[in-house]
Amino acid sequence: MYIRSMQPSLISIITPFKNTAAYLEDCINSILKQSYTNWELLIVDDHSTDDSYKIVETFAATDNRIQLFKNKGSGIIDALQLAFKHSKGRFITRMDSDDIMLPNKLEVLVTHLINAGEKHVAIGLVEYFSETGVGEGYKSYETWLNNLTKAGTNYNEIYKECVIPSPCWMVYRTDFIACDGFNPKIYPEDYDLTFRFYKNNIKCIPCDIMLHKWRDYDTRTSRTHVHYAQNHFTELKINHFLNIDYNKNKTLTIWGAGTKGKIIAKLLLEKQIPFEWICDNPKKIGKAIYGKELKAFQALSKIKNAQSIITVANKTAQIEIRAFLKNINMKPVEDYLFFC
Repeated sequence: MYIRSMQPSLISIITPFKNTAAYLEDCINSILKQSYTNWELLIVDDHSTDDSYKIVETFAATDNRIQLFKNKGSGIIDALQLAFKHSKGRFITRMDSDDIMLPNKLEVLVTHLINAGEKHVAIGLVEYFSETGVGEGYKSYETWLNNLTKAGTNYNEIYKECVIPSPCWMVYRTDFIACDGFNPKIYPEDYDLTFRFYKNNIKCIPCDIMLHKWRDYDTRTSRTHVHYAQNHFTELKINHFLNIDYNKNKTLTIWGAGTKGKIIAKLLLEKQIPFEWICDNPKKIGKAIYGKELKAFQALSKIKNAQSIITVANKTAQIEIRAFLKNINMKPVEDYLFFC
């Protein structure tokens, strides 16, 4: 599997950190134990107030592959941009400062990438772990994400959730630059980058190997920071949808009038994008929200050339919706997209 002739290819590992002193040693040690050794770690302190900087400084003093920087700006995107600016690798990858790489992670990702060539992204299976136990929601996300990764069909469900795990991907530097990675200051930055891979036709390489241990805890940034709130995710999805998959020759239709449906409707109204609005809640049908009348879902079969955004989260209801759409000859992506 591992080919020595690959050794000259440098991998740049980009890692921001902030107040993760409790986890940094485990993280960096997992990088030091990698079977593929030709890497550089560009690790950036985003204004930590604990002992994080000192911990990394000790590692950097004993291994010149570790380059430590202080964020001149503020926030994870500024830190990522600073790290990439100083990187020199042919390959670019991310790592979170509170996670753990399995020993063969870099080896597997770079091998897959070299075998597939440019215009590909190498990904791997991930596993959540926590000292207090992993919640049902995270385990469900892990299973869903890993099933997509095994088949390499990640983009099929890109509008549901982020379909490429932020700390478990690798691309050619040339492709990363072509996607303008880390450049826009758009949160959540990992989901935005995934959409950029998708837009630029960077194909996912199927992988059935566990490569990354994803730590979960109550104060993790993705759980607590405003940049990772649901409204940021929904706005990001809509902006990329309008830029990538929206067909102006079709009649855009929202299915569902819950919280997410309302956010999407409001965004479309603000952008002056015309749409129809349907739902299967008899209490809402015939009423107006934001001045827009809600119609029964059966109206979809009468809407000429519809392109639907489905915001119904209930799994049983989703099965019924898929069956209904199939019955009226609608195709995924082309005619409908699930946003949850």
